[in-house]
Amino acid sequence: MSALQVRALVPADRAAWEPLWQGYLAFYKTTLNPDVTDAIWARFHDPAEPVFALGAFADQRLVGFAHYLFHRGTWSVSDRCYLEDLFVADDARRLGAGRALILAVVEAARARGSERVYWHTDETNRTARSLYDRLAVYSGMIQYRKDL
Repeated sequence: MSALQVRALVPADRAAWEPLWQGYLAFYKTTLNPDVTDAIWARFHDPAEPVFALGAFADQRLVGFAHYLFHRGTWSVSDRCYLEDLFVADDARRLGAGRALILAVVEAARARGSERVYWHTDETNRTARSLYDRLAVYSGMIQYRKDL
């Protein structure tokens, strides 16, 4: 395969993105109503929204994505960047797409003046964690949530 290219996803990428998105949801053993998928895809392309999508391409084929957003916090004046979703197709693992996507999000956050990029993963996701441990610091934080 040729060198990876990372760029913002555009509306014409929807057909290539959707199978990866469904693969990501399947990995986390969840499903979403198609209306939710439609809404988030629209947000990625709405300049009023603070939500963004990057794609990693190998030989013109979308092989991975990163979704991220900016938000304010109470411990800092500058925004923070949350890398919410990161996924690479099984047959494209070990090409460096995950690393390239994370570094592209870091650069986008730096350009926007964010003080931090952070993300979560399942504690059993050893493959991803081996990459994350090389790129960032494990905070030791545990997430709690209450669905409403």
